[in-house]
Amino acid sequence: MADPYSILGVARGASEKDIKSAYRKLAKELHPDRNQDNPKAAERFSEVTRAYDLLSDKDKRARFDRGEIDIDGNPSMGFGFGGGGPGGGQRGFRADGFEGFGGGGGAEGIDLGDIFEGLFGGRGGMGGGQRRAAPKGANVAYKLGVSLSDAAMRATQRITLADGKTIDLKLPAGVEDGTQMRLTGKGEVGPGGAGDAIVTIHLQPHPFFKRDGDNLRLDLPISLDEAVNGAKVRVPTAEGAVMLTVAPGTSSGKTLRLKDKGFSRKDGTRGDQLITIEVQLPEQDADLVKRLEGWRDPRNLRARLGG
Repeated sequence: MADPYSILGVARGASEKDIKSAYRKLAKELHPDRNQDNPKAAERFSEVTRAYDLLSDKDKRARFDRGEIDIDGNPSMGFGFGGGGPGGGQRGFRADGFEGFGGGGGAEGIDLGDIFEGLFGGRGGMGGGQRRAAPKGANVAYKLGVSLSDAAMRATQRITLADGKTIDLKLPAGVEDGTQMRLTGKGEVGPGGAGDAIVTIHLQPHPFFKRDGDNLRLDLPISLDEAVNGAKVRVPTAEGAVMLTVAPGTSSGKTLRLKDKGFSRKDGTRGDQLITIEVQLPEQDADLVKRLEGWRDPRNLRARLGG
């Protein structure tokens, strides 16, 4: 009788963890997809799967260890069935457990299939006679770093899997830091099919964009003359630079808005890009000092502060 312990290369007292580990290793080595030119590997893979199917089931494993069933879960033929005595008669057991049916075909009319079903978990017997579904391979976890600008416009991301293959991923609407994407069938191979790949998104800091809810914020430095006279200024957005009009007399701290240039929402729409103006004065500019000599702003800018 084939020994599932020997097939998996584990001791009879091996733990469930050891059995599972041994099976995964062998299944990965022997899987038909990796051994298309080696038919013996496919046979060995099937043998390993049968062994694991039995040993991973506590009830079946215990019955095998007691000698009640073989590796396929069938009853062991240790009950006296087989070649008979004189006259070619067969020995057997009745449903009530008594020997009989000797000589001359006394077993006629007895359905041995029904007897075994009752004894070993067939139709209406213990255990229901159903085989467990073969287990799938393990899931594989991946981390994917995504820039704020890519997340804002859901730019396609490329990821390399453990088997060396690359996949292009379309980010989901409303992607957040920690969002998980499931790639069905891209995990480890198993007898019941491959597991899944679980990709966790990590949003990376951006050199000048900051996220504010569904909006993207940007601090935009402009010069004094651009603030006083107005100007058209090149401004970066998630999908490329645009020209922004700065009105004459624009002060530091003023916020301008670019519609639909922000972060993606779950409904597929996008927030805005909020641009905060920073007027930057030159340091120790003698020409500017000379031009402003004698000029004073007549407004009381601090009146609301009690000044």
